Amino acid sequence: MQKLSYNIIQPFLASAKKHPERIALIEKEDSITYGRLEKEVKQMAAYYRSEGIQAGDRVMVFVPMSIDLYRSVLALFYIGATAVFLDEWVDKKRLEYCTDLAHCKAFIGSWKLKALALISKPLYNIPLWLELGAFKYYKADQEMQSVQEDHTALLTFTTGSTGKAKAAQRSHAFLYEQFLALNDKIAPQATDVAMPVLPIVLLCNLGVGACSIIAEYPSRKPTSFKPGKTVKTLIDQKVNRITSSPYFIKCLATFCLDNNISIPNLTNIFTGGAPVFPDEAALYLKAFPDADIQIVYGSTEAEPISSISAAELCQKPQLAKGLKVGNIYHKTELKIVPVVDEALSFNNEEELENFQLKSGEVGEIIVAGDHVLKTYYKAPQAWKQNKISTGEKLWHRTGDSGFIDQNGDLYLCGRTKQLIPLHQSNYLSPFIFEGMLQEMKEVNIGTIINHEDQLLIIAEVIESTAKDSLLTKIRELMTHLIPNGYQGTLPQIKLVDLIPRDPRHHSKIDYNRMKQMYC
Repeated sequence: MQKLSYNIIQPFLASAKKHPERIALIEKEDSITYGRLEKEVKQMAAYYRSEGIQAGDRVMVFVPMSIDLYRSVLALFYIGATAVFLDEWVDKKRLEYCTDLAHCKAFIGSWKLKALALISKPLYNIPLWLELGAFKYYKADQEMQSVQEDHTALLTFTTGSTGKAKAAQRSHAFLYEQFLALNDKIAPQATDVAMPVLPIVLLCNLGVGACSIIAEYPSRKPTSFKPGKTVKTLIDQKVNRITSSPYFIKCLATFCLDNNISIPNLTNIFTGGAPVFPDEAALYLKAFPDADIQIVYGSTEAEPISSISAAELCQKPQLAKGLKVGNIYHKTELKIVPVVDEALSFNNEEELENFQLKSGEVGEIIVAGDHVLKTYYKAPQAWKQNKISTGEKLWHRTGDSGFIDQNGDLYLCGRTKQLIPLHQSNYLSPFIFEGMLQEMKEVNIGTIINHEDQLLIIAEVIESTAKDSLLTKIRELMTHLIPNGYQGTLPQIKLVDLIPRDPRHHSKIDYNRMKQMYC
């Protein structure tokens, strides 16, 4: 396909024209065809315009994954407005911070948010509140807004796990490049019946004419997820592809194994957003033996970066080195540079080449490419800290540490800010230790931190664990990770009932909350 120069909604409109009778979305008992969705998107666009929404206006969209969500977002794209997308799991504090930052002209959401606006000044100050169902009273608007490639289509927010949330500013051109990259990696087909739990992947499905089933997944409270109904839907609807976080796949896999259930039509699984260690990959393979299971490494700013099959991940894993995340995506340029705290810039690419580390050396992963985010919204300091300009190219600092082996495969060693300096330029990687802890049958999840110059191991253990024997095993594990010559005190160990997870995927440790609980 030729590169778009006008509007990211074009792939969806092409799908609707080609497959008007095909089902686009299924939500519980409701469904909508491509033809009907196109008409309702244009009706919603007419409604927005009648309310004074114009190209360039920012509209906050706080709607869970649903037909309503995609009708709303596509209509905003259609008129050239910017959709400011908030995840359903956000709390009041984060909602107000994002509202202040985005300074939206309008808001579209549920009645619960209208009630919240009565006690929230930032929400109350949004001038215009739009209705989800008002499109029904308008005729379809036939005039799509033509925009420049750098025109902002979408603002999404990072989790803010390492500081304040940043608004990723996604232009129409960037979304198109991301659409091409994800299509290249996932290879969706118009004949697919898919269950994408990640919102951006569902947009890609709409761009190729696939049918997407919206999972009944409680993103605000992932631990309350009951996979039985979802497994039945997967079987009844003959779903052949799932794209989701590892936690979602793990819940499905555990349920299927516990109940001796197979999902016969499931041929492809793509998971990302959090690390997957070999023991979890083995669980996937056992539950879904006939599926091609791919684990994708990426971030809000760069998706995908690399990928590895679950089968390859389980082959002779060497977690003491790092977590293997596979071959680097062919459209991603990647380098490993020394771990430094300060902002980086170079006069040219040659200077950066001289700065990068050699194969096998651990440092920070930086990436470049058309599908790598170029800017943040109203965050010049974040741009300075997270981007590297050479005058010729813009690179993104992932904040992840890792190395490339002699075969060209990428390994992760954890967040650079969580590496624990030991001696003689050696680091202890909590990330690697987490993977080794997870291999223990007595441990759900755990990590090691440096708290007030004392190493502290915190492990969430399963019920009825023999704690004395587990303590011995953990101490023995540490002897393999701490390099010779280490002069510090040995780690303290805390065995706990719960370690908090990240709110987006419920797969990674929430370090700030964990420290508040146990330090």
